Amino acid sequence: MNPLRLLALATLLALTSCAGYHLGGQKPSHLQGISKLAVPTFDNQTLEPRLSSVVTNSLIKQIQTDGSYQIVTKDNAEAIFEGTITRVDRSQFRSFRQNVLRTAQLQMRLTLNYTIKDAASGRPIHKGTSSAISYVILDSNIQNSEAQALDDAAQRLATNVANEISEGW
Repeated sequence: MNPLRLLALATLLALTSCAGYHLGGQKPSHLQGISKLAVPTFDNQTLEPRLSSVVTNSLIKQIQTDGSYQIVTKDNAEAIFEGTITRVDRSQFRSFRQNVLRTAQLQMRLTLNYTIKDAASGRPIHKGTSSAISYVILDSNIQNSEAQALDDAAQRLATNVANEISEGW
């Protein structure tokens, strides 16, 4: 190969690879040193049964999908993610045209307060509150519709929290 072409190719590769970009997440600066995270089951201050395990599992799956943190037990963790589900709000989003008191579509809002603590000292490293909304069209089985809406809200909440702790937004 011509030495001039080889030099041009090397220069081109050097200029494009040093643009400052790299693959992977950009953790917030105060979470840079954390790679192993424990996520115990969240506290549930609502009256929804089994909601804490649904939200906790959704967050664990989302963090594992993101890949910024390795999920481990408390004994092996560098930090512990503790969460409290504080609210589940239901509101009418749409009503039937013939009867405005009858709900056709329901809006569910799920709210989580969380803290990431240093595993060794117990000192809080990061605190936050996140919420997510889900909409569901009610069918004849209202309990099943609400359960689906809560599951969807938990997945949306997990995405919001995982983005915040792994990307900083």
